[in-house]
Amino acid sequence: MTTAVDASLVRLLDSPGITGLALVDAVTGLTYGVAGDADEAGDGAECAELAALIAERLGRAGAEGELESVITTSTHRHHLLLSVERPAGDPLLLTAGMDRERANLALATRSLGDRIAEVLV
Repeated sequence: MTTAVDASLVRLLDSPGITGLALVDAVTGLTYGVAGDADEAGDGAECAELAALIAERLGRAGAEGELESVITTSTHRHHLLLSVERPAGDPLLLTAGMDRERANLALATRSLGDRIAEVLV
């Protein structure tokens, strides 16, 4: 059964090189929806833990403000964690797996950030 969140995430797959997306609760790691390759989008709990750890370390180092995004790259893949604020409740993470050969990381990050509101409607 496809949910409205899943259907919205599928529309975000049209960005070149994006192979998997997930919308995850940033605190609990609960995955609200997945599109494309779930393995490449990442495990919700692991993504939430990683984002929390990085935010904590940045805070200890004196960084101010909320964590915006985390980008991990390898020779073949990119993985993006994009923090998404919402009016009520815990913040969310949009996680995206990308094929490095086909994705323009900057454009994909910008496009996903601009279009995340489509998922939250």
